[in-house]
Amino acid sequence: MEILITNDDGIYAEGIYALANALKKTGNITVVAPDTQRSAVGHAITIADPLRVTPASRNGKFFGYAASGTPADCVKLGIKAIMKKRPDLVVSGINLGGNMGYNILYSGTVSGATEGALLGIPSIAVSLDTFVDPDFTAAAAFTVRLAASLKKRALPPGTLLNVNLPNIPPRRIKGVRVTNQSLTSFNDWFDKRKDPHGGTYYWMTGEFKATDKDPVSDINAVNQGYISVTPIQFDLTNYKFAAELENWALKP
Repeated sequence: MEILITNDDGIYAEGIYALANALKKTGNITVVAPDTQRSAVGHAITIADPLRVTPASRNGKFFGYAASGTPADCVKLGIKAIMKKRPDLVVSGINLGGNMGYNILYSGTVSGATEGALLGIPSIAVSLDTFVDPDFTAAAAFTVRLAASLKKRALPPGTLLNVNLPNIPPRRIKGVRVTNQSLTSFNDWFDKRKDPHGGTYYWMTGEFKATDKDPVSDINAVNQGYISVTPIQFDLTNYKFAAELENWALKP
């Protein structure tokens, strides 16, 4: 099994290191990831600048390829320029911080997996719902099991799996739930500040809390101690409303 691994936290993040070490048991891995932090870049791709790729080492050994672009760039590069064989699986993560609710629209982690799905390859995005004291053990182990399942089962075209885990010891995880994308959005605001020269600047901050009551939403499952697996797709058409829109008698 040929596996392409990427992320949005950068190639030197601990999450991607844990993921790569775990997936070595499943197949041949190739790591192509951003050379620095690229969180919340969504599905951006680089078209106005060249993409530079350099070998990256960890603990004195070759680890993968550090690219100057976004997660989506990295997946394109890996598949179309770096890997000798087309991958059987694309895995993006393990992200520091959950990617649930409307956050998946901003997530570089999810977009890395989305690019794999766009190119017709089974793809998984994996995130750990914490920014403090992460334990990637359960996330890495679950991803290995999920990758093994995808050897035997096929995802529908245009569908990827968005996986989120609570940051708790493996023994405390209650199970796995197949979930829906929550309708929760990030409640953000801007701190207005002054730089040392007296200039004004703004720093976005905020919080992410569950606002829906759906027991099978991704964020509620994780908050209750379950692994959340959400099948998502990139067809954004509102088919229910399309029929009503036909009755609007739109004219050119």
